Amino acid sequence: MKLLIIEDEVELAAVLHRGLSNEGSTVTLATDGSTGIELACSVAFDFILLDVNLPDRNGFEVCETLRSAGVITPIIMVTARDDVADRIRGLKSGADDYLSKPFAFGELLARMDAVQRRVDRPSFTPLHPDGSMTVGDLHFDPRTMTLTRSGNPVQLTVKEMGVLRLLMESPGSVISRSEILRTVWGIEDDPLTNIVEVYLSRLRRKLNALGPPIVENVRGFGYRLIT
Repeated sequence: MKLLIIEDEVELAAVLHRGLSNEGSTVTLATDGSTGIELACSVAFDFILLDVNLPDRNGFEVCETLRSAGVITPIIMVTARDDVADRIRGLKSGADDYLSKPFAFGELLARMDAVQRRVDRPSFTPLHPDGSMTVGDLHFDPRTMTLTRSGNPVQLTVKEMGVLRLLMESPGSVISRSEILRTVWGIEDDPLTNIVEVYLSRLRRKLNALGPPIVENVRGFGYRLIT
C-alpha cells in the first residue's frame, strides 16, 4: 500500500515509517497539515494516518479540508487527545477511525485492516433476500436463529453466534481480536481477558466436527473465515 503519515513528532513518525515499511508499504511523511493536504490531493494514497496536534493547523481541519476536496482515502486519526468530544469531532470531520496514543503497532495494523474491510465491504453481500447468509457450506437464518453446516444443524450459544456472524459478514477478511470484543461484547480491548480465544476455540471445535477447519487463527492479527 501507499501510505501518507501526517505527523510532526519525529520519533513516532520514524517508528511508524519503519514499521509500515517493513510490512511492505511505501510510506510518505508530512510534518505539517498544509504539506499533508497538498500531498493527499495530488497523490493517490491507499491510507492516511493523521495526527491532530500539528504545527500549522489541527488534524480536524486537515480532515475536513480533504473531504471537502473530494479525497476519499481512508483516514485514521492518531493522537494523544482521547476525550470523547475529540473522538466525536474527529469522526464527524470525516475520519474513518480514531486511535489514541500510546498504542501498540499491532493494533494500528488491525484497525487499518478493519477500516479497509469496511471500505471494501459494499462489493460483497453474503445476504439472501430473506436476510439469511451463506458462506461456503455454512448457512445462517436470522429468522429462526439457526445455523447449519452442509445441512447439519450446529448448536451455538448467543455469543458464539455473534462471533460467527461477524466472520460471515466479511468472509476471507481478518477480524481483529479488538473488533470482536467491541462488536460482540461491547467492550474495549483488554489484554488480560482471553474470552475471545475461549469462544473461538469452542466455535472452531463445533464447526470442525462437521467438516474441515473453516475458521483460521491469523497469529498476531485475528481470525478469518476460510472461503
